[in-house]
Amino acid sequence: MRLIVMGQQAFGKDVLAKLLDTGTDEVVAVYCEPDKEGKPVDPIKEYALEKGLPVQQPANFDDQSTLDTLAGYNADLMVMAFVNVFVPEAARDTPTHGSICFHPSLLPLHRGPSAVNWPIIMGSTKSGYSWFYPSDGLDEGDSLLQWECEIGPDDTVIDLYFKKIYPHAVESVLTVVDLYRDGNPPRIVPDESQATYERRCNKKHARIEWNRLVGQVYDLIRGTNPAPGAWTTFNGAEVGIFDSARVPGDGIAGRVREISDEGVSVQCVGGRILVKRVRPAGEAKMPASEWAAAVGLKPGDTLGS
Repeated sequence: MRLIVMGQQAFGKDVLAKLLDTGTDEVVAVYCEPDKEGKPVDPIKEYALEKGLPVQQPANFDDQSTLDTLAGYNADLMVMAFVNVFVPEAARDTPTHGSICFHPSLLPLHRGPSAVNWPIIMGSTKSGYSWFYPSDGLDEGDSLLQWECEIGPDDTVIDLYFKKIYPHAVESVLTVVDLYRDGNPPRIVPDESQATYERRCNKKHARIEWNRLVGQVYDLIRGTNPAPGAWTTFNGAEVGIFDSARVPGDGIAGRVREISDEGVSVQCVGGRILVKRVRPAGEAKMPASEWAAAVGLKPGDTLGS
C-alpha cells in the first residue's frame, strides 16, 4: 500500500521507522507541523529527510494547493500518529481508504490532549490506546482497534505511556495497515454515553491540596509526573513535587510530619505522602531531603500556605 505518515516528535518518528523497516508498504510522503523558530528540528522530519522522503509542513489544509499536493501522492491510506494540527475531511478523505488516527486512551474515554494524565489523576486502574477513524470532532469517530493495559497503583505518566502504551502502539501500526490491506477493516462504534472529554492538564490542575484524601493527592502527583508536574508552596515559594510514595500516619493535613534521608513526609486525610524528589523554582530536581535542609523545613511546618 502507498502510505502517507502524518505525525510529530518521537512517536511519529518511531511509527515511520517501523513502517520503513518492515518494507511491506511504500511511504510516499511525511507530513508534520511547521518548524518553530528556536526549536530543534522535529525528529520525524529529520528522520524522513535522512531516508530521502518528501516532507510537507502545511500550517493548515485550507488552501486548494495544499490539498492538490496531498492528492498528488496517490496514497492509499494516511496514518496519523500524534497529530496536533486539525485535518479537515477534504484532506482526511483524499487517500483511497481515507485516514486512521492514534489516540492514547480507550475511546470514547478521555478525549482531549492529556489523555494519559487524566486516567491516573482520576484513579483509574486501566487505560490503553485506540486507532480510530477521525472526524471533525475532537477524537471522535469509530475505532479500528483498541488495546487495554493496567494502570498500576504506583504508575506515573512515564510508566503508563512510555513503558506500556508507546511500545505496543508503535508495533500495532503494522496490524493497522494489515487490516486495511485485507479489506473491510472493522469498526468499533463508541458508546457515547460513556464519552468523556478533559482539557489539557496544566499547572493550574497540578497544584496539590493537602487537605484531600491521601489517595487523591498521590494520584495527582503520579498523573502529573513528569509533566506538568505537581507543585505546592513553602513560605510563598513554589516547589515541584515528583517522585513520592504513600505511607501510613495521621495528623493535621498539610503539616510536615517527618524529614529523613528518604524524604519529607506530609500529612493528608487518611495517610501521608512521602515526597522523595522535588524541583524548587528555577532549579534542577533534587532529593527532597536536600531541599528541606536548604530552606530550613522542619516537622510541624505547613506546606501549601
